[in-house]
Amino acid sequence: MIAMALAIELNDEQSRALAEVAGLLNVPQEVLASDAVRDLLSRPSADFEPAASNVLAKNEEFYRRLA
Repeated sequence: MIAMALAIELNDEQSRALAEVAGLLNVPQEVLASDAVRDLLSRPSADFEPAASNVLAKNEEFYRRLA
């Protein structure tokens, strides 16, 4: 795995909110931000599920014959 450092800019309100939540969770702000990005990237796109269902339904007979 390749690690990458990333600098982000937050406005005052966002910075205060990050600090507050990190304090409540007792974790460094950097860890909270990094974990939030990882969580976001691990979720499938909202468009994926309907598209996958459509493809499966459209090709249901084909997949049944292949099985």
